[in-house]
Amino acid sequence: MNLSKSVRWTVAALLSTTPLLSQAAEIDGATLSVWWSAPFAGILLSIALCPLLAPGVWHHHHGKIAAGWSLAFLLPFAALHGPEPAGHAFVHALVAEYLPFIVLLTALYTVAGGIYIRGNFHGSPGFNAVLMLIGAVLASFMGTTGASMLMVRPLIRANDNRRHAAHVLVFFIFIVSNAGGSLTPLGDPPLFLGFLKGVEFFWTVGHIFPETLFLVGTLLAVFFAIDTWYYRREGVTRADPTPDDHTFGIEGGVNGLLLLAIVGLVLMSGTWKPGTTLDLLGTPVGLEQVLRDGALVAVTLLSLQLTPASAREKNQFNWAPMQEVAKLFAGIFLTITPVLAMLQAGMGGAFAPIVSLVTGAHGQPIPAMYFWASGLLSSFLDNAPTYLVFFNLAGGDPQVLMTTLAPVLAAISAGSVFMGANSYIGNAPNLMVKAIAEDRGVQMPSFFGYMAWSIGILVPLFIVMTFLWFR
Repeated sequence: MNLSKSVRWTVAALLSTTPLLSQAAEIDGATLSVWWSAPFAGILLSIALCPLLAPGVWHHHHGKIAAGWSLAFLLPFAALHGPEPAGHAFVHALVAEYLPFIVLLTALYTVAGGIYIRGNFHGSPGFNAVLMLIGAVLASFMGTTGASMLMVRPLIRANDNRRHAAHVLVFFIFIVSNAGGSLTPLGDPPLFLGFLKGVEFFWTVGHIFPETLFLVGTLLAVFFAIDTWYYRREGVTRADPTPDDHTFGIEGGVNGLLLLAIVGLVLMSGTWKPGTTLDLLGTPVGLEQVLRDGALVAVTLLSLQLTPASAREKNQFNWAPMQEVAKLFAGIFLTITPVLAMLQAGMGGAFAPIVSLVTGAHGQPIPAMYFWASGLLSSFLDNAPTYLVFFNLAGGDPQVLMTTLAPVLAAISAGSVFMGANSYIGNAPNLMVKAIAEDRGVQMPSFFGYMAWSIGILVPLFIVMTFLWFR
């Protein structure tokens, strides 16, 4: 990512505090005013409004805009609270959050981008629905990001002879990039965090399978109806502007093995705990994370080396979508730091009114409110730490949460995973799918245009689910 001179000076200043960072404490969210969430709100509004109001500026300078909002948090925070906590916040966001995220995302993007599924697919409503169903099943085993990266290119190619294809990608985000990853800890980061905290591997599939089946099944039915209407209105024929080989096949199949390696590495990092921790500028980093991320880099390089060039060319693979996501999420991960700290402060933080909503008058947890509170925050915040906040708020004991408070844990799990589909930034693959689709010429809805779809289709389904399962 290209950083301005001011950003480089800020980074240098913060890293110069290295001797102090080893003693630095994490940010105390109870001491922060709600105004510290302004930079995060600013970057969200920039993502939402700049492509509409100043598309040329946004296209060429979105990285600088994200860096500007990062500085809007870092510089005042360093001035008011000192360089040590500011440096700790920067290094923690970079080392503990951003680097593992971007290394994994890059590996999945590279490996999936090397798998070319050959066949002259025709984007009929039935074919599109089947492709999404396959993606939803895969999502719980290779993650929503892996399934999205694998299936989005064949879906785009199948619909490249249609005038209206944006709604296909919107439902793909709903179904594959979010709802499909709700059944195992491999599916979505919040569930993986629960697994690390002691929730049994198959607990989720045993407790929110009906909810997942309802959501995915209903979304597929609604999509089929909408897509059929568009399809008939367009009078689509099988004439294809980009005809492929009519025989089905897979090129770059070695990436299938590399994809399994990525899943294995993620699972290893969550189950193998050697107890060795490195102190990297004040942020503890486990040996398992170092080995995982190093191996993921190796997998990425192997994919680039072993994949036939023709497979990537046919996929129209390039780095532009990855670069855009990397730049935007760098700003998001940094500016979200005070927001998460205030949430983790619970009733002692600036977001105490939100926290108080999930508890009844007699101190009992309210599953419906846990579903909506964890879900709505996961729509705009990183859903993994949001899950953890409410997991701990409900007591944090996995044995109690899996038994006595099972409805509460189910509500937290469902809200964190399902409602990540409410906005482009609710889950990492959402923005990635949007970037890939736009790079391939699909005119995707704006930030608020996408939310019009999610509010009109997802929110009514979430209301129905509340009355059916989370009362």
